Amino acid sequence: MESVKRVLVYLSKEKSVLQCAKFIQGITGHYSSGNQDRATVNCSLDQNRFIISDQPFSGSRKVSLQRPDFCPIKNLTAKQAASLPEEIRGRGVDVGVAILLQTVNKRILLTRRSKELHIFPNVWVPPGGHMEEGEQLLEAGLRELQEETGLNLQGADLPWRILGLWESVFPPLLSRGLPRRHHIVAYLLVLSNETHQELQEKLRPDEQEVSACVWLDPEIAEQIVAAKDGVKDCGRKSPGLQTSIMITEVSGRSLTQKDLALQTLLNTAPIDGEDTERVSTGTKYALALWLETLRGGEVT
Repeated sequence: MESVKRVLVYLSKEKSVLQCAKFIQGITGHYSSGNQDRATVNCSLDQNRFIISDQPFSGSRKVSLQRPDFCPIKNLTAKQAASLPEEIRGRGVDVGVAILLQTVNKRILLTRRSKELHIFPNVWVPPGGHMEEGEQLLEAGLRELQEETGLNLQGADLPWRILGLWESVFPPLLSRGLPRRHHIVAYLLVLSNETHQELQEKLRPDEQEVSACVWLDPEIAEQIVAAKDGVKDCGRKSPGLQTSIMITEVSGRSLTQKDLALQTLLNTAPIDGEDTERVSTGTKYALALWLETLRGGEVT
C-alpha cells in the first residue's frame, strides 16, 4: 500500500459526471477528434483531483493536451491490456508537474536524470515530479525544483502559467515492454528575475536524482524541437557551426563544467533496444510551446 495519497486525473466529457481516469485509457484520444494525438481541453486542480474537461468550468484554464503517435496506451491491444497485472490496471492516471524556468536572458534549465532512476534514466527533462496531497500545481513544481536542483523560488511570487499538458507513459514504447506508469504532466512556465549565470551560482543538484544540468538558449531549443521522435533519420545531424554545449555535471557535492556533444541532445528515441541519452519527447513538446511564447505569447 502506498504511503502517500496520489493526485489522480478525473475526466468529464460533454458535461458528464466526473470519473477517475483508468490506467489503460487514452486521455488525449478521449478528447481529440478521430483519436488524434492533440486536443484542446480545460483543466484545474480541485480537492486533490486534477480535472480535465472538454467544457470550461470554474477555475479552469484552456490548454493543449498532447501525446506522441507511438504512445503505448494508444497502441495497446486488448490482449496486452488484459495481461497487465491488476495492481497496474487499477492504478489510475497520476499527475506530474515540470517547471520550465526561464531566466531574464531567456534560458531554460534542463536536468539529466540519474542513471540509477527506474523511470526515464539518463534522459534530459525540466525539473519536476509527483504531486503530494494538498499541494497546488506551482507549489509542487517549485518543491521539486528545490529538491532536485537546490534552487529555492518558493514565496518569490514570480509570473507563471500552464504551458500545456503531456500524456506520458513508461516505458515510452511498447517495444520496450508493457506500460508501468501513466501520467498527465503539467508543464509550467515560471519567469525568474535573475540571469542563468546568477542562478547557476545557486545550483546544488541532488546527485541521487540529477547527474547534470544545462541552460538552453532559444536557438538550441529550436534544434532540439526539430529532432522529432518517431521520425526516421530525424535530428541525427546538428545544423550550424556549434557542435557542443556547456553542461554542469554532478559528482557528490562537486559541480564540473564540461562540454557535451550537441548531437547528444538531438538524439531521438530508439524504436528498438535500449534507450539513449536524449531530451524526452514530452520536453520537446514543452520547449516548442515555450518558443511560441517568445514569439508573442504573454505570461501572467
